[in-house]
Amino acid sequence: MEPLKLWDKTPLYDPAVGQPEPTLQPFLLADGAMHGAVIVCPGGGYTMKAEHEAAPIARRMNELGYHAFVLDYRVAPYRHPVPLMDAQRAIRFVRHFSNRFGVYKDKIAILGFSAGGHLVCSAATLYDEGNPAAPDPIERESSRPDAFVPCYPVASMHLYWHEGSVMSLMGEQPDIRLRRALTAEYQVTKDTPPCFLWHTAEDGAVPVENSLRLAKALAGHNVPVSLHVFPFGPHGVGLGREDSPLAEDWPALLGDFLKSLGF
Repeated sequence: MEPLKLWDKTPLYDPAVGQPEPTLQPFLLADGAMHGAVIVCPGGGYTMKAEHEAAPIARRMNELGYHAFVLDYRVAPYRHPVPLMDAQRAIRFVRHFSNRFGVYKDKIAILGFSAGGHLVCSAATLYDEGNPAAPDPIERESSRPDAFVPCYPVASMHLYWHEGSVMSLMGEQPDIRLRRALTAEYQVTKDTPPCFLWHTAEDGAVPVENSLRLAKALAGHNVPVSLHVFPFGPHGVGLGREDSPLAEDWPALLGDFLKSLGF
């Protein structure tokens, strides 16, 4: 299936930037049955999208029994809130067309790596229930994911932050209030969706404390969280099969976690 545009007329889109309009690339199972879905957000420091964190991840989700979608969201020079708008729209889009895709409407997860991990954290903590008066029926859908999966995420824009991601998303001198507002651990509530979270202990680009602090905040609000810290592997290991062999277990562990949630 070809990539699907998220809007007929994309808000805040500037053709002069040279990026395509945001799209979703479906990776659908061919069995004709209903399944849960995973929306995949590749990392790339909010400056690009890493290919090894896109289609290969979606295909691995298919192997686990889930429909998958890869989100091509906008990055710098676009700033906040544009990437978050794209992620929220992707969730609404899959939810609105759930019957068309064969997706359970209440079983939509969002997964992301590094800066994409920050994006899914924002989607999971800064969601809304939709606008029932919106003329666009897609905008009437909730943007709350039913689970979120930050993979070695830039979960914090305040402590242990990744300078490149912060500047790409918010500019060279970001306001401290905005940095705190986009730090996931400060936005967790009892209504935050369940979370599967993993990192490598020796990540030298995005410290593991990003995941540890987020997991602590989730547990403190009694939000179901499954945290996995693998001992070896650099930042950006993706499926982990070469750079971090131990980390290659994370998709199977995620599959078990999603099944425990009824996906």
